[in-house]
Amino acid sequence: MKRILLPAGGAILATGLLAAGLAGTAAANASGDVASDALAKTQAQAEETLEFWTKSNNAALTQAVAFNPDSLEVEKISRGGGYSADTKPGSSVPIGEEKKVAVKSQNVNMPKTIGKVFFEGRDGKLYYCSGTSVQSQYRNLVATAGHCVYDIAGNDEVVSRWVFVPGYYQGKTPYGVYVGKQAFTHYDFDVYEDFDRDYAFATVYNGIGGALHQPTKVDIATYKNYTGEKFTKDVEVSREEYRKGRLDPKTADYYSRVRGSKAEATGPDFPGAEVTKVEVPGSVYQGAKTGPGNGNKFGEPVVENVTYNDAVKYILGQKPSWKPGDALPAPTEEFPATVALDERTNSTLTHYYVQQWFKPGTDRKYIRTDFYTVASALKDVGRLGDNVGGQGVAWNQAPGKVVRTFGYPFGPNPDGSKPYTGVTPKWCYGKTASKVVKIPARKVEEQQSLKCAVTAGYDGGPWLANYSNAKRLGYVTGVTSLIVDLDGNKRYDTITSPIFDGETAAIYKAAAASWSGKLVK
Repeated sequence: MKRILLPAGGAILATGLLAAGLAGTAAANASGDVASDALAKTQAQAEETLEFWTKSNNAALTQAVAFNPDSLEVEKISRGGGYSADTKPGSSVPIGEEKKVAVKSQNVNMPKTIGKVFFEGRDGKLYYCSGTSVQSQYRNLVATAGHCVYDIAGNDEVVSRWVFVPGYYQGKTPYGVYVGKQAFTHYDFDVYEDFDRDYAFATVYNGIGGALHQPTKVDIATYKNYTGEKFTKDVEVSREEYRKGRLDPKTADYYSRVRGSKAEATGPDFPGAEVTKVEVPGSVYQGAKTGPGNGNKFGEPVVENVTYNDAVKYILGQKPSWKPGDALPAPTEEFPATVALDERTNSTLTHYYVQQWFKPGTDRKYIRTDFYTVASALKDVGRLGDNVGGQGVAWNQAPGKVVRTFGYPFGPNPDGSKPYTGVTPKWCYGKTASKVVKIPARKVEEQQSLKCAVTAGYDGGPWLANYSNAKRLGYVTGVTSLIVDLDGNKRYDTITSPIFDGETAAIYKAAAASWSGKLVK
């Protein structure tokens, strides 16, 4: 989006994204109003988008910020006359309210349908807007601002890696992640950047949940053979655990050496020097010198009696393909013990050690290296509307109507202050202005407005009329488009929205009848 500072003492937070990605040629319907573009043209692209946002425990989701706008001077902002409807008022009821009678409630509750729209910008950075689930034939539809789906700078391109996460909170995805499939907006916004049409409806695939990129601790052999995402982690342990682990066939590989952030190696001649032992293959031990010195022999070899099965486990840890009758693998740095097998009596592991000297008083640490593989046990969590419900949609509503608006504000005010964290959703309540807003710099001739002191990140959030706080449902009559400083005190105080009219209804109905499907079979 772009910040518009008004010479007459006002400012506008407008929404010209510098984001780009998947190019698409807009397809208009017969009436010339509906433009639709693919957000993810193929299942492979949808899966890549899911992988991008959910890997490393949803790290990308936590890094996204509300798009911070650039400055753009405009000549004026003004109020026009009253809004004139192009068709009769109409609406589509919320999910679950198709045959119910509205009831009154005085409790204030956040709608379950709202969440964050995440996408990658043209600059490679990660951003978010607000959005909501709405009624549709396949319960798969999200309403948000047009600039939160379409790249204004790229003219006819949609943003990349678009997903919707309802109920998002600090990296948590309680209802799953919903990858966008198809976006619908007005042809005039898609082609001419007409902010009177700054709205979009996006179909989404079924939600994905389950264990996304779950790390699992494994043995070193499994770790080495694993070709997917993996990592190691060093853990400080006690000296007793270190010694015990070095003799355990299952974990000997984890206890490779003694290390420390303060421990400094030295020689035996240093006053008060301390010595420890490091296990090495027998060939290294045999070639080592005797007497004090780093790398010199540390005592005599230690012969450990083990069961035949434990000795076999040790061998398999080094060479998983080994089977009885094969030659024993040669000792290595990771598996230094020499194995002797005997099915009738005890088998043995012979351990060889050399010296390692440290300066006195240093912080010696015993380290175990743990090995992890990362995999996803994905599951289809179902359709968006089945999981969180969906708001109704209404058009050609009279001005001056009471609405509740919702969103996740985060960006700064023009004075640099940041009153919001973007962690939890916020809301505003009041009557929309009786006269329309005109903003020539954004090609705005008719937008509705509401007094609401929020910042970037709130854009795309729904304006809900007839909102039931008990049911958390209402009718979307707009989405936040511009965030405005009208009184010139360098703090935003007003939000605007395109007016939903008969052309909006045509676009909404086209989107609401579009099927998307699932990613996980």
